[in-house]
Parts: sequence; structure tokens; C-alpha cells
Amino acid sequence: MPTRNLPDDPHLDHLRGQAKSLLKNVRAGDGAALALAGEFHPVLTLADAQLVIARSYGFPSWPRIVRHLELVDRYSRWPHRQSVGGPLDTPEQRADEFLRLATLHYGQDDPARQQSARALLDRFPDIARSNIYTQVVAGDLDGVRANLAQSAVEGGPYRWEPLLYLTYSRLDAPNQLEIAHLLLANGADPNAGYLWQGLPSPFTALTGVFGRGEGDQPPHRDRVELARLLLDAGADANDSQTMYNCGPGCPPPYDDVHLELLLEYGLGRGDGGPWHERMTTAHPTPQQLLEDELLFASSAGLLHRVELVLAQGTDPEGVGTKHPVFGGDRPYELAAVQGHTEIAELLRARGAAPLDQLHEVYAAAMRGETTEVEPELAARAVARRPDLPVRAAEIGRTEALEPLQRLGFDLVQVCSGAAPIHRAALNGQLATVRKLIELGADPELRDPNYHGTALSWAEHGGRQAVAEYLRGLPRGTGTR
Repeated sequence: MPTRNLPDDPHLDHLRGQAKSLLKNVRAGDGAALALAGEFHPVLTLADAQLVIARSYGFPSWPRIVRHLELVDRYSRWPHRQSVGGPLDTPEQRADEFLRLATLHYGQDDPARQQSARALLDRFPDIARSNIYTQVVAGDLDGVRANLAQSAVEGGPYRWEPLLYLTYSRLDAPNQLEIAHLLLANGADPNAGYLWQGLPSPFTALTGVFGRGEGDQPPHRDRVELARLLLDAGADANDSQTMYNCGPGCPPPYDDVHLELLLEYGLGRGDGGPWHERMTTAHPTPQQLLEDELLFASSAGLLHRVELVLAQGTDPEGVGTKHPVFGGDRPYELAAVQGHTEIAELLRARGAAPLDQLHEVYAAAMRGETTEVEPELAARAVARRPDLPVRAAEIGRTEALEPLQRLGFDLVQVCSGAAPIHRAALNGQLATVRKLIELGADPELRDPNYHGTALSWAEHGGRQAVAEYLRGLPRGTGTR
């Protein structure tokens, strides 16, 4: 079994250095190095050490991990690092600027960029005819017809295929479905994609269609029709980045459009498609995608999603990719602890094991129940899930705050990058913000990453009621 995941944007020289260090440490009798060799393969030579390093990352051999890194290098792109606002003196500069402004790049995707793209096109109408990449984004159907020989050729500022510029475009342009059909009929790859900053979850054409993600990027205007066109053409439904972007990687509200469509076309089944073949152990299996979705839906209280996923025969005890966002909990534990009773009952009916003692304590507190708990058990509960007040605050579980505080949880200080009051403010949980301040939270406390107060977080989330309440507090409210 692999003991670790590859680092972000991995490099072969780094792994070679690890192998050399392992060989040196084994020869020196280092205990950790000997244990690693004992688990994966005896280490006598550098080749042995390279094999151990490969296996520790889940790859069967050193050549296989080298091949993986070659593929990462081949498909990696950094669109979010490209700046806008440069010179517009040549047609090429204007075309590239237009494409950067019109498409999602999963950096700072401000909607004003698309407005700027439209203004640039209005100012320089010839941009639309510059090349096949600007033609697909601007909706120049005749221009695309004249350049169909380039349907699968990478180019433009991001070195994308034309289909990716189309699916990541958010310019309100005509002829998008007709152009997509033409591209696919003339050699475009329905599974086209890239690795954002070298990460192993591919940003595919489908990912672009559905949008969302941590910046809550908008979906394509024709998301359902365009997604169905891609899927009919052979796009694999086991799209890991779409599942993340429309699940734990985005803020509410949620809909199930992507999930219903992907399930219709085979999500959770098959071999995982070409990207799974390329990324192997670095990419989730179809079954892991469904298990991760069950974990997320159980945590977020999305009953219909839970029903959809369980209907595929998904194991109610499945732990998926063991993503740290779920804290190592099972779907039933996530649902029960966060008060999603109907989901919890459904999971139990499908065979989920009962809660252990610690999760019974969490569930009771999150229901607002104050129960007598042995000090040793309370200490264990706090030590295992110190972030629970943050979760209670962000979902507005106001009734849980006092029981959690009595158990020994800290409602005031930062945990997991933010204090409970920051998360409550960001999500517009006014009653929870009020209660946290009553219990000693400091509205002037700044988080360690963005150095923002609760008011800053409320303003960032557009939570006007919370912001107005915080502005009206007298100075010195809360602890310091």
C-alpha cells in the first residue's frame, strides 16, 4: 500500500534525491529508512532504493513513476499565472489578451474579465477572426468551418485545444453548440484536458462546462446540452475535477444537474477513462469518486445526492480517497454528527455501522444536548476534533455552541485557518455570530491567512445582515 501522495507539481530530480537519501540512510542503519525498505523492498543498491520510492507513492516500478512524471510535464498548464493588461500593439497580442479575458483560468476569475473581453472585441472586431481559438470563443461559425483541420491542435496563450477554449469560455457568444459539434466531428478529443499547475486531477472539457469550484465560477451557458454533446462523443463520465468543483470544492447552494447527467453516462463504472489510465494511482477510481460523493453529500445534508449515489450500489461504509476534508469519518458519522437525521437513518438502513462513543458525544452536542461526559472522554473528543466548533459555526448550528464549550472545545481561537466567528460570518449565520460573541468570541480577531476580522469575512461573502450587526457593536466587545 502507498504510504504517501506525490507532492504538488512533482519533479524527477526531487524523487532521485529521495532515493539517494534512502540508500544512504539504510546503509547508516536509520530506523525509518529500514522500516520503509522492509515494507516495500530490500535496499542494497540505488535501483532498489528507487523501487522503494516508487512503491511508497503507489507505483509498481521506477520506470512507471518516471513515465507518470513525464505525463504530468506533458499536460501541465498554468493559465492562472498569465497576466492581462499588457500591450495590444499586434494582432497576436490582442488575440491572446482576448482569450485570457474570455475564459476561466481558475485563478482570480472576476466576472469583469469577461466584460473586458467583450469590450476588447468591440474595439478590435478582427480579433474574432485571428485564429481557430478566438473563432470558437467569439462564435465565428464560418471561421471555424474554414479551419477544421486545426480542430485538435493545441495553441493560444494556454496551449489548449480549441474545444477547451470553448468549454471554458464565459463570453456570451453565439453558435457554441454548433461549433462544438463541428470540432468533435473533425478530430477534437472529447476527453481533452490539462493538469492545473501539475495537480493530478485533470481539468477536462467537461470540467469547463460545469464550472464552479472554490471561486464559484459560473457554469457554461449551455452546460447541459454541451455536456451531453461531449458525453455522447465519448467523454468519460468519471470526471474527478467536476465532482470536486460541484461538491466539496464549491460553496452552496448546490444542484444535482452534473451528478444526474454523469450517472446517466456511467459515473462510477468502467475503467475510469483515459485520464485514469494516464494518472493511475494519483487519480481516483470510479468507485472512489462515488464514495467521496457519498461522504460529501452526507456531510452537507444533501439527501437527494445521497439517494442517487446509494442507488448505484455504493458502499455506505466507503471512505473513497480518504480526503482530509472529511476528517477520516464515515458517511454515517458525518451525517449523524452534523444533525442530518434523515440521511443518517438512510445510511443505517443500508448497513452503516453504529456510532462509536466519541461520535455519540459529537452528535449529542451538535443536536444541542448537554450530557454528562467523563472528563477523559471529553478530552479525547476535543483532541480528535478540535475543529468541530468551526464546522458548527459555518453550518449555523447555534444550539451546539454551549454544549461544545462545556465539553472543553475552544469557541474563540483560530482552528483550521479560521475561528468559528469567521466561518459563521462568511456563511451569513447571524444567530450563530451573536451567540459566539455572547460566549466570548472576539469580533476583532484576525485570521492568520488573510488577516481579516469577522466583518471582513462577512463583507467578502456578501452577508449584509451580519456585516451591519458587526459594524454596530460597541468597541471592546468580546475578548482580546
